[in-house]
Amino acid sequence: MARIQQLSKHLINQIAAGEVIERPASVVKELAENSIDAGATKISIEINNDCRDIRVADNGCGIHPDDIMLAFSKHATSKIASDDDLFDIHTLGFRGEALASIISISKLTCTTRTVDFETGTKVKCENSEVKQVETGCAVGTIMDIKDLFYNLPARLKFLKSPNTEFSYIQELVQSLALAHPECSLELKKNGKTMLKTSAQNNLLQTIKEVYSADVISNLKEVLKTDNLSGLKISGYVSTPDYTRSSKKSYHIYINSRTVKCGVFQKAIDTAYKSLIANGKYPFVVLNLEIPPADVDVNVHPTKKEVRYKNTNQIFNFIYTSIQAGLANYVERQQPKSEQPAQDNVIDFVQPKLESSGEIFFDKNDDAVYVSDKIMEQESDNNVQEKENTEQRKFFVPADKEPEPEENIVGQYKNTYILIEKEDGLEIVDQHIAEERYIYEKLMSEKNIVSQMLFVSDVVPVSISEAELIKENIEKFEKFGYGIEFLKDNELIFKKVPQMIAKVNPKEILADILENIDGNIDRLEEKILITTSCKASVKAGQKLSTWQMQEIIKKWRTTKMPYTCPHGRPIVKFFPHKEIAAFFQRNA
Repeated sequence: MARIQQLSKHLINQIAAGEVIERPASVVKELAENSIDAGATKISIEINNDCRDIRVADNGCGIHPDDIMLAFSKHATSKIASDDDLFDIHTLGFRGEALASIISISKLTCTTRTVDFETGTKVKCENSEVKQVETGCAVGTIMDIKDLFYNLPARLKFLKSPNTEFSYIQELVQSLALAHPECSLELKKNGKTMLKTSAQNNLLQTIKEVYSADVISNLKEVLKTDNLSGLKISGYVSTPDYTRSSKKSYHIYINSRTVKCGVFQKAIDTAYKSLIANGKYPFVVLNLEIPPADVDVNVHPTKKEVRYKNTNQIFNFIYTSIQAGLANYVERQQPKSEQPAQDNVIDFVQPKLESSGEIFFDKNDDAVYVSDKIMEQESDNNVQEKENTEQRKFFVPADKEPEPEENIVGQYKNTYILIEKEDGLEIVDQHIAEERYIYEKLMSEKNIVSQMLFVSDVVPVSISEAELIKENIEKFEKFGYGIEFLKDNELIFKKVPQMIAKVNPKEILADILENIDGNIDRLEEKILITTSCKASVKAGQKLSTWQMQEIIKKWRTTKMPYTCPHGRPIVKFFPHKEIAAFFQRNA
């Protein structure tokens, strides 16, 4: 690590000012990130005295004894030195504010040693006064904070309960652990270990250590690179049938830095929009690697907010990568000696995120907008990448064993198909499974076959509903609906999609209008959802074994076999071991 130096006043003025230490978790964040920047592979965090005593110890490179006094002064850092460095940041910290802020509100003892010295340095800080002595210690740094906010009683009053403050610390350490699986992090509270990771540099293993084995059994890998633009995304997302009740399970990182990013979150939400129910959210651990010059992290003192040079490109890259992961597509390098058959090349940079609706972002603010137009253009970088045959990457379905003939046991309540598997029992909702298949089929078809109606009931609509239909008449026609107005508030169907020709047109339109409920965003998708729902076999309908086989066979071919377009789960699996255990059998 470079030697520490005092920043120029000009550079100091460029660094955004603001409050650095808001609560105990802020102290842990600054110190732990310093440890990671120092190359530590082991970080121990101990919390005592209602979160007012904090000890962070690491095995990093340590601080040079000649730099230790400077380290505790304002805007002194080893991580940037010039104006240009603000746009080429490779570390978590860079402002040079944290240590100076911490010693002004706590009693701090720092013990540190670099590998070049046989002895270390101990520094005691109180009321911003710093005293230095020589001491014996291991290579690395120990920051020991006592009586946080002792000289700011007003700040103490605004802190929440010790348990709540510790929960913030725990969430922070969990987030750091997921971002840095190569580093072992241990968190103790009053001497009790609350979290410990093993530094195996395996993200799945770290997720298991932070959460549980149950989580990793419901994850899909996401991996995609764009060599020309320098973008890479890696990590895991949950299957749509494994959801949480809040976005707290969105662990998103830019260059291994925890961020709160509206663009990133919107890309996730869009990828799952027709897969999960409203109010439910996936579990996500994703890290986007991007050239530092293409992202600005110097937006806020906490460094959680970011801005991109090309926002739409970033959104599309994240969105399509998640879509690929959920569809079991994995990235692999194409051997130079091979040229894939054209029909094996899967381009997941989909020009149409929705049949209607462009998602775009205002570069002047952090807002995310959804308009009524189509995002049809890929970024120049993606076009160039297609033309580059030496670095060309392509997506192929992950290898799967061929599915054996379905062993269908029968129907339960004329609604659920029971399938015996080698390792357990599957229960599939017949309506939802077929609905998912038809929905994806309609999405992929360019021309939907229609059935002419010689007789159609007159369907009354309100004036506002009539205006909505008239303004979007071509969207209805695109999906096989022919509508003719007899009066301003009366219409008939001249044709409907062939697969729902037997459904009462009044019922179709009522469902579409109810689904819209005054919100025309994603109108075409809502038409498709209604069509696929009406075309599917109904719950309570008795099926023959052959009919059940056909439904399951088609459902197995879907890209997203987890939920229906409304977000309801399709299948529930009961492992044989659990069934046997309930009946107290060994197997």
